[in-house]
Amino acid sequence: MRYQGVFFDFDYTLGDSTGPITIGYQEGFKALGWPAPTREQVQPTIGYTLMDGYTMLTGDEDPEHRQEFYRLFQIAVGEQAGESHQRIMVEGTRLFPGARELLSALRDGGVKVAMVSTKRGETIRRIFDYQKVGHLVDLILGGKDVSRPKPDPEGLNLTLERLEVPRDRALFCGDTVIDAQAARNAGVDFCAVLNGTTPGSAFAEYPHVHIAPDLEELRRWLGV
Repeated sequence: MRYQGVFFDFDYTLGDSTGPITIGYQEGFKALGWPAPTREQVQPTIGYTLMDGYTMLTGDEDPEHRQEFYRLFQIAVGEQAGESHQRIMVEGTRLFPGARELLSALRDGGVKVAMVSTKRGETIRRIFDYQKVGHLVDLILGGKDVSRPKPDPEGLNLTLERLEVPRDRALFCGDTVIDAQAARNAGVDFCAVLNGTTPGSAFAEYPHVHIAPDLEELRRWLGV
């Protein structure tokens, strides 16, 4: 295989946290006096920062309101929640079919594996440990591990540096055009994975080497 490193977004690429994320949105919105959004309304926001998701659903761009929603979400199901509520996110997240096999095959092939996500890195670590796949991942960079979120290339650039993977031997896999933009900005190859709400046609205007309908097909395409 030509790639020395394969990097992934998390939500709707390798895993599905829609249920717990919806709970966090509903609790935050109710506390701020907004109608609680449905699961279907929350889905298109997944992959964006929580504050941008708040604005997408409300139209409210007030910085203080955005920050307060972030805080309320974290109290509900995130870093500021009690242990039982943190488990809602960890235990309520499922890996997509083929994720475990793909990560294992990459590790067996000597390929460096990393997560570059807007989700908190510690949350992803806990999810992977709960799913017993944490040992298959070399590096996890979450939203709080960088100063600028995707599509800024900071996260991908840090990953290349820390794992010592040449830029032209790295592949980034994600489910949104934000991921495609981040790969383009970092100068690495991009593969779209259609596990989320973004259709394959949305990636036509962005550089990409492949569009995978699912993770099992991605593994076959990679030849691992």
